[in-house]
Amino acid sequence: MTMNAQEKLVDWIDAHFDEQVAFLQEVIRIPTDTPPGNNAPHADAVATMIEALGWSAEKHAVPEQAVRDYGMESITNLIVRRPYAAGGPTIALNAHGDVVPPGDGWVHPPYGAVVEDGYIYGRAAAVSKSDFSTYIFAVRALEALGVPLKGGLELHFTYDEEFGGLLGPGWLLEQKLTRPDFVIAAGFSYNIVTAHNACLQLEVTVHGKSGHGAMPETGHDALQAATRILNAIYGQLPELKKIKSKVAGIDSPTMLVGRIDGGTNTNVVPGKVVLKMDRRMIPEEDPVAVEAQVRALIEDAVRDEPGIRVEIRRLLLSHALRPLPGSDKLVASLQKNGRQVIGEEITAQGTPLYADARLYGEHGIPAVLYGAGPRTVPESNAKKADERLALEDLRKATKVVALTLLDFFGR
Repeated sequence: MTMNAQEKLVDWIDAHFDEQVAFLQEVIRIPTDTPPGNNAPHADAVATMIEALGWSAEKHAVPEQAVRDYGMESITNLIVRRPYAAGGPTIALNAHGDVVPPGDGWVHPPYGAVVEDGYIYGRAAAVSKSDFSTYIFAVRALEALGVPLKGGLELHFTYDEEFGGLLGPGWLLEQKLTRPDFVIAAGFSYNIVTAHNACLQLEVTVHGKSGHGAMPETGHDALQAATRILNAIYGQLPELKKIKSKVAGIDSPTMLVGRIDGGTNTNVVPGKVVLKMDRRMIPEEDPVAVEAQVRALIEDAVRDEPGIRVEIRRLLLSHALRPLPGSDKLVASLQKNGRQVIGEEITAQGTPLYADARLYGEHGIPAVLYGAGPRTVPESNAKKADERLALEDLRKATKVVALTLLDFFGR
């Protein structure tokens, strides 16, 4: 493909950048806090925005009962198909619209999409509503060239990443609604992510027996038993630090308890305590073996506690993302175009985070993560107050993705 086509692509993105930022503002302004996960309204709005561009968006609503059983309220996933001439690959671009709730401490309104001093602020400005706009405008730029294209492109906008993706990309794949040859999924920094950790999340319910605070011996203290479990979990951390991954960008496994609920009142022996815990696994670990170890650790901690019963429920078991044959082609193209647009070497490495891109990998589809973001994830305040994205980073990522699509389709 000629340099002239590349220049036209880049120029189109610059000429339409104000429109792209306005599009992203609309995407951010519709809340999708998950939980509770009432995300179909956002999908409906995005589908309307896409149709205003002259494209067609397929709405794939996950059955309500399945969504409720899963712990969310509504999910509609979107597929936009852009078929070109025969003879090329099908590439899917995937970004998720569900977000963690904003939390406290914001200076800018979390759903205001305020633009100030070259940044756009808002929940999911960086992860990953930003890439709704990155991917749509990269594809629009590609098609505006008017050159012959071979293959097919799909946009997948899904709404279940924060709960694990099983009713997002997982559902689209299980329903055989899509089977691309390659996937680029939403990124969070300049780096291309080629591998990520696995994740096990468990809900641990400690059952005891309530009793009057003046006579605690009449009850069985679930919180006291839960403390033993907490000590056992956190006592394992030094051992986990000794386990090292060989994947660049990934260090050691981690484990934490992220939420605790329990008790009825200040003067009552707690009869029930619920812990929610997260165990991140490096790609080299076996998730089945790790889950068995963690369950044994919890059960052993309270085995001799009278009147105490423990119930362990798996909330999530996500597998690691590992490079598959073909992912090197995506990486090479993204790195080449990254050098050209950003003027520096874009690294390809693993990340301790986990994402729903792994579900494409589980179906044998090579996937990498790349999209709009800063040099390092913490710079964006992702999942914290005042999450933000530098507009220039949005512009650069859109150009890199568009040039990469040109490499694959414009032959």
